Amino acid sequence: MKKSRILVCLGLVTSMGLQQGCGITFKPRKENFEPVAPRVAHLPRKDNGAIYQSGMMVGWFQDVTAHAVGDILTINLQESTNASTSSNTNTSKDQTVEMPGPTLAGQKITNKDGVEVLENNLEAGREFSGQGTSSMNSTFSGTITVVVAEVLPNRNLVVKGKKLVTLNQTEEMIQFSGIVRPLDILPDNTVPSNRVANVYVAYAGDGAMNSANSMGPLARFFQSGVWPY
Repeated sequence: MKKSRILVCLGLVTSMGLQQGCGITFKPRKENFEPVAPRVAHLPRKDNGAIYQSGMMVGWFQDVTAHAVGDILTINLQESTNASTSSNTNTSKDQTVEMPGPTLAGQKITNKDGVEVLENNLEAGREFSGQGTSSMNSTFSGTITVVVAEVLPNRNLVVKGKKLVTLNQTEEMIQFSGIVRPLDILPDNTVPSNRVANVYVAYAGDGAMNSANSMGPLARFFQSGVWPY
């Protein structure tokens, strides 16, 4: 009977550890990051005798930077964060209360040895000291080429793309999405990521190297807040 209870408890702990481990495992978004095909506009034919018709593409005067759905744009990843906080608190309080013994008929109330029995003296003190420090520093750099997925009414560009690299049984993926203002696009058709709005950047790996550097699900359970000890 005791063995069966022990097995049931171990099974519950293992299942909770697996659930906890799966809950905190980072995975990239599963939304569509595939390239978006440009929309083909069919303009009605006009026979007005002019050489250039509306809607014709004239390469001599065309802007070569991304501006339409399906165009390609290169993002220079320049993400860097550095934050630190520090706090220090010290408090103290001392209190003393003296209550001399009463006098009755001109005499102090004493015991048979002459010591006053109603005289009181109270002393109290408390002290608190606390200190905390927190710091974070992260840097992410590189390049990724994305595709214009949508042109907003204000001409801003919604871009998204991904890069998947497989090397020696290890897969590394970068996902990027955001909103680009056409004025921020440089002449070489690039834009720094710190000029992109609503940025989503994900970098994840999968394979033998990632598994070797990952903590097991049961170990993650004992390191989580679910474990009461």
